[in-house]
This record gives sequence, C-alpha cells and structure tokens, in this order.
Amino acid sequence: MAGEQNDSSLDLSHLTEEEQSSILQVLQRDLELRNLDKGRIRHLEQTETNVSRLRLLSGEWFSEEYSKRHHRWTSGCDLIRASIRHRKTKSRDVNLNELFPGKEETPTNSIPPGANERLQEKTEEKNRGSEEGLKHDFTPRPGRPVEHLQVLNSTNSSCPSKEWEMRSNGHLEEPELSGSMMSLFSSGDFGAVEVRGRIQYSLVYDNRKEELQVRVYRCEDIASARKNRSDPYVKSYLLPDKSNHSKKKTSVKKKTLNPVYDQTLRYKLCNRELSSRTLNLSVWHAEPLGRNIFLGEVEVALGLWDWTSTQPLWQDLQPRVHLSPEYISIRGNIMLSIKFVPEGFEGGGLPSTGEVHIWLQEAQGLLSKKGGALDSFVKSYILPDVSRQSGQKTRVVKHSVSPTYNHTMVYDGFQTSDLREACAELTVCQRDGLKSNILGGIRLSCGTGQSYGEAVNWMDSTEDEVAVWTSMIENPNRWINTTLPIRTNLTQRSA
Repeated sequence: MAGEQNDSSLDLSHLTEEEQSSILQVLQRDLELRNLDKGRIRHLEQTETNVSRLRLLSGEWFSEEYSKRHHRWTSGCDLIRASIRHRKTKSRDVNLNELFPGKEETPTNSIPPGANERLQEKTEEKNRGSEEGLKHDFTPRPGRPVEHLQVLNSTNSSCPSKEWEMRSNGHLEEPELSGSMMSLFSSGDFGAVEVRGRIQYSLVYDNRKEELQVRVYRCEDIASARKNRSDPYVKSYLLPDKSNHSKKKTSVKKKTLNPVYDQTLRYKLCNRELSSRTLNLSVWHAEPLGRNIFLGEVEVALGLWDWTSTQPLWQDLQPRVHLSPEYISIRGNIMLSIKFVPEGFEGGGLPSTGEVHIWLQEAQGLLSKKGGALDSFVKSYILPDVSRQSGQKTRVVKHSVSPTYNHTMVYDGFQTSDLREACAELTVCQRDGLKSNILGGIRLSCGTGQSYGEAVNWMDSTEDEVAVWTSMIENPNRWINTTLPIRTNLTQRSA
C-alpha cells in the first residue's frame, strides 16, 4: 500500500461483520504461510551447500530487490495488524495476542497482496418485445368445437401505453407481512441485548434525479452493547433487495447511546418502483473482528408513505422477528395489460378467430427465498391445456428485483364463450444456474372452479384476478391495465 508507514493505522470500523471475518481469515492464513516458509528456509539451510542455489531457492534475492524498490511500502497484512494493535480492541472470538504475538519480519519470498476491488454489476437491460413466433397445439375439452390454439408472433405495435391506468383497489400497496422481511436473510448477533430507544429520520423522493433520499438524523436511548456503551451505526436496505448494491451505512459513533448522524443515504430508482419497496433501517453496534450486535430496526412500506411530509419522524426501534420464507404469501407485484380481440373485429375477416393478448410489462419487488437481486422470467399457459403446449416464456432478466420484461403473448382460437371456461396462468420463475424455481404467480379466469362442466383445481382465481378477466370479456378490443400481487398459494394443477 503506497505511502503508508509502519506506524500507520486504518479505520476498520466501517467494515461489515462479513468483511471483518474475511480479513481475519486472510490474516490467519498469512500467518500460517509465513511460519511454513520459515520452516522451509531452515530446512534448506541445513541441506543445501551451494550458496548461490540457496539464495535462489530461499527467495533471498527477491527480498533484496523488493526492499530496494519498495523500501517505503508496508505489507498489507502488516498494516492491518498494526491497525488492530493501535485500536487495542479485543475480539470475542479470536485472541489477538495469540494471532499476532509481535511484529514479524516479512518473509523473504513474500509479495505484498494487492487490494481487491469489489465490483458491483449494475445492468440495465433495454425493453425488447419477443421477435419469435411459436406455434403450438391446444387440446380442447372433449366434445367442444374449439380449434387448436396458436401462439402468434408478438410485436410492440399493439402494446398499450406505458402510462399505466392503475386500478384503485389497492394492488400497489405493500403486502402485509407478519414480521421483518429482512429477517429472512440477515446475519449478525441478535438477542444479545434487549432492544430499546428510537430513531429519527425523514424521506424525500427527488423526481428530477429519480432518487430516494433517506436522511438519518439521530438515535436516542439505544441499548448498551458493551459495559454501558455502544459504538452504533445505522444500516439501510431497500427491500427486497439485500445485495451490496442496496446496502447503505452511516458512520460509526463511538461510546454513545445517543448518536447524532445527520447523514443522507441515497438510492437511485424510478418513481413506480417505490410502491413495491420496503425501507429497512437497522441500528448496530460495531464490533471489530467480531459479529456486530443488533440494536433494533424499523421498516417503512414506501407504497404507504405520505410523500408530502418531509419533516423528521421519530419511530421506536423494534426487535427482529425471525420469519420463515415459507410463510411469505406475496412475493412482489406484476404489471400487465390484457385484451380480447373478437373474430373479424379488425375488418376484412381478421382476425380469423378470437385472440387474447397479454402484455407483460414488468414485475416489482420480487422476493426470493435468499433475498437480493435475482434472474427471473415469466411463463404463461392457457388452461385447460392438458398437453402444456400453449406454454410461452419471456426472456430472462438478470440481477434485478424489479425486472422489465416488455413481452407480448398472443393466443388465438377463441370464441367469446370459451373465455368463461379458460384460464390464463402466469408464473414468475427464478433462474439459478441451470435450474429454475417458481416464486409465485397469478391466474386470470372467472374463478368458478369448473371448466366445460368439469371441476378443476386451477380455476382458483382471487377476487382481483377475476375482476381483471371479467373486465376483459366485457370490454372487447380494449386494454385492461392492472397490477396484481404474485401469490405463492397457487393450487398445484394436475398434468
């Protein structure tokens, strides 16, 4: 590390518990390698009689050249050790005196480690409609004169405007969860202290910059982590994204239960994403080279926030509730438009049969079981389709909790009477390597529990899903725009 002297020190307080643990592992490995190398050199000195060869094998030549060229440089490991000693802080998990018994000489074949930069991938994929036309057979119910169903070429020419006419039935409100979503994915020392105190903050959304500004002012009367003192800092996530891209932190305030920060944490996101995001503010005691101690948190459903209010707000810190991922019933929202074009409606005998158009615009606030950004796509089926050949899927959108799909699916072969017997099933899937798993989905139908006179378990649409499908039937050739929750309780349908 250029320009650093042996007596210099680094401020390690800003590191997370995971980063501190990684550094500790590197230091331990470095110490082991140093000791092994000393043993190797001692063995060479006892067995090698050729002085020139000994100088080569031991690495003495490299040490001499290195000291001439970099005599002002300090080994990265030595600098971190010096910082730890300078802070005189003991870890609860590691005896620093045993790990660092004293200043060690740089081994003769040591090379100063380079500093690894954390690369954060920020990919914004452009909207693209599907260019591929697929043709599949749709197997009709017995005795029904329904022609085979075809998946036509999809284009953007028939897509509705991007200015969404949101339904007024509360689809955009954050789903109510019995506990902290962040609890699904966080690590740290929980329950070590009893949570108390409160935090003061304010929220502002800058439409011009498309930026959420979280102003953290102060905390009051927080819990003591160590002998009537804490070294607190505030960490934030814009859930459900718990990646490093979403993580923001204030500075650490030393030896205080009433820290004052006056810092602004900023997030770049478009206005329409706010409705599906939850801001998590958590307070932590910074424990160098150990596990940071949880001191409390608050969560704010941004879809319910009053954006006309910019004044600082006090809120009591809450303990963390551990919630199993299996209990999450809603895993985000999906925005789409749907319409039915009757046979011959466009004139000139076109279309030759009725068509259902489904335009998948985007998903918002996708919540995976592991948390953080994910690779996702949407699959669609028209039921009853016992052959599953009506299946289509969008492209995979990578590393996003609010992916834009911009994919139009068109199905023909419909008569108006068929619509009350059919169901459009859309499932959101997460791609994980070569595998994929279903996060949840929606089913658009009349929700009667029957299809062509037979009981079926997939005709289980919710009230809102029924309303969308019914509105499509009653308003032919008109786009019905909606935002629906991605639910996890889809009844498993038989093949």
